[in-house]
Amino acid sequence: MSELHEAFLYKKLPDEKVECRLCRRSCTIANGLVGQCGVRKNLDGRLYSLVYGRTITNDIDPIEKKPLFNFKPGSHCLGISTYGCNFFCKHCQNWQISQQRSEKAIAAVPFTSPKEIVEQALAACVKGIAYTYTEPTCFAEYALDTMKIARKKGLYNVWVSNGYMSKECIDEIAPFLDAINVDLKGNAKFYKEVVGNADIEFVKENIAYFHKKKIHLEVTNLIVPGFNDTEKDFKEVVEFVASLDLLVPLHFTAFWPQYKMEHLPATDVSKLRKAKEIAKKAGLKYVYIGNVTEQEPTNCPKCGAVLIKRSGFAGQPVGFGRKGQCKKCSAKTGIVV
Repeated sequence: MSELHEAFLYKKLPDEKVECRLCRRSCTIANGLVGQCGVRKNLDGRLYSLVYGRTITNDIDPIEKKPLFNFKPGSHCLGISTYGCNFFCKHCQNWQISQQRSEKAIAAVPFTSPKEIVEQALAACVKGIAYTYTEPTCFAEYALDTMKIARKKGLYNVWVSNGYMSKECIDEIAPFLDAINVDLKGNAKFYKEVVGNADIEFVKENIAYFHKKKIHLEVTNLIVPGFNDTEKDFKEVVEFVASLDLLVPLHFTAFWPQYKMEHLPATDVSKLRKAKEIAKKAGLKYVYIGNVTEQEPTNCPKCGAVLIKRSGFAGQPVGFGRKGQCKKCSAKTGIVV
């Protein structure tokens, strides 16, 4: 009990129950039980995070691997995560950790304080910290305390998220969040059947809310054969992103068989190309395809000059002026350099 960290964003209810307000599931949790994420527990009418300080990753990655292609290109970040997730995706590539809900396994992870995380990032000479691999909403208290210290030390903070947090959670993290990539996983049916009884409209609302708060935003759409791979599906995603801002980067990424969807084929690259074609016709300026061998530069949306060269996950800024504008035509690019 003394090692646990009391959660924020919850409401006490009668009979020692609590209502968690961290994500859109708004779990009502009885005494002694955990929420659907598996990592927030009610103990005697108080809600605690079981994963505060329990990072299971300390990996250094290029920012492009998140994927964030238009934010600090060519930089590296320290990635941290914990057990648990508020989704139950049948195709999860990190299911061994995202779907782990054993208190014994969580407690066995050595404690690393937010200050120590920041010290590790500084020692590694990276530019920022990524809250990634599993859903950072589920370890939001730990993430936020780390983000506050990181900001003071000049490090950037980025989230890779399913976008299912509450508005209250967004308001807490937004002052310290520099960029976010949100998965817009598919159509409404996909969220119900593959993700696990989730509502796509909540995700769209949150994506729009991040954009309204002027946090650098990129959107990823994983294309799963037979589930969200029709032109109609592509158009729905494209039209939504276009309604926000034509400069919001959209990533179409390939599915590879894993977890509970090992029986499916990998995404045909022709599907990715078709999705990109639809997005470009709709006017989106930055459209990328991922999880395949094809590598794409980033070009100026006005004159077409190469702004960022890429090789693998390595990005190399080559075409920017001092304030992030195109060096050739001086157009504003929307890219954070």
